[in-house]
Amino acid sequence: MIDILFPAWLGAVILVLAAGPLGCFIIWHKLSCFGDTLAHSSILGIAFGLLLNINPYYTLIILVIMITFSLITIENRPQLTMDTFLGIVAYSTLSLGLVIISLIPNIRVDLIVYLFGDLLAINYNDIWIILIVTTLVLVILTWKWRPLLLITINKEMATVDGINVKYNRLILMFLTAMLISVAIKFVGALIVTALLIIPAATARYFAKSPEQMAIIAVLIGITSVTFGLIISAYYDTPAAPSVVLCSTCLFIFSLLYGKS
Repeated sequence: MIDILFPAWLGAVILVLAAGPLGCFIIWHKLSCFGDTLAHSSILGIAFGLLLNINPYYTLIILVIMITFSLITIENRPQLTMDTFLGIVAYSTLSLGLVIISLIPNIRVDLIVYLFGDLLAINYNDIWIILIVTTLVLVILTWKWRPLLLITINKEMATVDGINVKYNRLILMFLTAMLISVAIKFVGALIVTALLIIPAATARYFAKSPEQMAIIAVLIGITSVTFGLIISAYYDTPAAPSVVLCSTCLFIFSLLYGKS
């Protein structure tokens, strides 16, 4: 049992190290719908991979990056609001992906794995990939912490300070896309955004500074992963959903006992 649980726990904890602070910026910049759109779109990326007979996660990453860059263009068009565009992309790509998969002959696909992931399938080779991507995300996030924070507080002031708002928002979206692309394989398309959003939203009720919120979000994420995997092992429940439910319980606790 330990041989299965420990790699899953370690891989999830490494993901949380980047998901915690990144989730804070997603909340501050109101990009929760963006994360959901990338997660839903991943099904189309996987469908293209199966159709072209290549690793689905390569096509997933390419598609997610393409959508990220397209969002920057749409942001400058007043005729179409961002939330409307994200909704259209999310449901259109999800539907198209499911249709393509249904039309591929001689292929049986377990969509449950793609939708909800298989956290317990993480092995040590996967951990190296997770570690590399997480480290890259953390390095760039640390490097861009101040300009991203200034943009969060006041875009006009950040512009006066010489900060390129669009460029830094693109970096934030790109980091989100990178982490989601890696995490989807293990926690699934429907759960990955929850792991970004819920710990950060919970931390907001206990933090007194942005840096403190990021650290608390990581601690909440690690706690959720630990207890979620314990519950999964003891009651034989799905691992990733169990982790999310633990995170949700902590969020409810923060609503009741956190600062107002």
